[in-house]
Amino acid sequence: MAKVCAITKKGSIMAGGYSNRTRATKFNPTGMVRKYPNIQKKRVFVAELNKTFVIPVSTRGLRTINKLGAFMALKKAGIIKVK
Repeated sequence: MAKVCAITKKGSIMAGGYSNRTRATKFNPTGMVRKYPNIQKKRVFVAELNKTFVIPVSTRGLRTINKLGAFMALKKAGIIKVK
């Protein structure tokens, strides 16, 4: 499964990981850790096209779909190509 949101293009980032010992003493940092967004496969029905799309989408992308509507959100993301 792709680890990138189809709507927001949100992907993984590298972040610093710290143990509790490091927080307490500022000693022995643990290095970098890869953090992933909450990506889910969702079936999105587009009423204008009478078609269903299965897309990997983050929770922020789901909020965008609810706000703009399925057709506009997928069109803006480049998933739907309208002639």
